[in-house]
Amino acid sequence: MEKVQSSAPPPPSTSDARQEMPAVSRIKKDLLSFGASLQEGFRYLKASLVGQVKKMRARSEKEASEADLQASKMQVEAADAAEDTKKHLDEPK
Repeated sequence: MEKVQSSAPPPPSTSDARQEMPAVSRIKKDLLSFGASLQEGFRYLKASLVGQVKKMRARSEKEASEADLQASKMQVEAADAAEDTKKHLDEPK
């Protein structure tokens, strides 16, 4: 007797899903992702500049270390916001 196998198609990989997406939607998604990356870069630069200015104006070592911590926090927040935006773009609708 022959074995009957039900063959379900394999789940589409990300590259297959991307090729099935209409060109306009793919371009729009890529531009939004690029915009999120640019925004992350500007926020990162702003955080660095704010941190440097605050360090220069600091009157004590404590204020300088607080400026460093604030700059680091702003940089992390910028990266997290960009990551969340890109993750939201990758979610199927």
